Amino acid sequence: MIQSRPLRAAAALAWREIIRFFRQRNRIVGSIGTPLVFWLLFGAGLSQSFRLGGGATGGPSFLQYFFPGSLLLTVLFTAIFSSISIIEDRREGFLQGVLVAPIPRWAMVLGKVLGGTLVALVQGLIFLLLALTLPIEVRPLAWLELIALLFVAALGLTSLGFAFAWRTDSSQGFHAIMNLVLMPMWLLSGGFFPAPAWTGGGNVGQQVLHAAMRLNPLSYAVAGVRQLLSPGLDYSGSWVPGIGLCWIVTLVFAAVCFSAAVSISRQRTTGDLL
Repeated sequence: MIQSRPLRAAAALAWREIIRFFRQRNRIVGSIGTPLVFWLLFGAGLSQSFRLGGGATGGPSFLQYFFPGSLLLTVLFTAIFSSISIIEDRREGFLQGVLVAPIPRWAMVLGKVLGGTLVALVQGLIFLLLALTLPIEVRPLAWLELIALLFVAALGLTSLGFAFAWRTDSSQGFHAIMNLVLMPMWLLSGGFFPAPAWTGGGNVGQQVLHAAMRLNPLSYAVAGVRQLLSPGLDYSGSWVPGIGLCWIVTLVFAAVCFSAAVSISRQRTTGDLL
């Protein structure tokens, strides 16, 4: 019966991830607390030296600029923490039971990834309430688009975490790999500092930084969230992709990461045989 209804099996695995998350309240505090502290400390410390829009006095404060990056950092932390359950389930023997069940691998991956994605989205929406303290005006349709964009970004990040966790034997190794990959990925997303505009010459380091930020798929998620939250801000002097391009890159990123997670899940590891 499970074999004929893989979506039901995926839904059960997703619901298990959600229940597990809300039973571990320290994860809630950790996922929201770190980006919140970053946002408040950096916002207060850099507010006097931050300028955007050609140095115009009417530009956004650093708290307002840094908010989309902090929001994506919340989603990123939650998505990656959810991926650790792969390692825990393998150690406890639950994953081995799922692997021998008569369901396709994509259903198992979908359940684990969807559960982590929904948890990350809920965490992001909680953090998003802080946007009410900022001078922003977002239309109802823009809020819906913002939630949808956060969902797609969370899906991509959770799938990426799943792919790494599947090939990792310990939580310590997983954290080391994630810090090496995801923190630079977030720092180069434009969430902490603006991406320099392409000038076609001049400072080589600045041009390398510009190229790295343009190649980073998370840059487009951050830029999309920023434009949906503050569409009227002046971003002259920095590189900002259009909202359409942000959607395309984020969707492709999520699709590629999910496909990679499904492909990697078909590879047996030593832990799966224990």
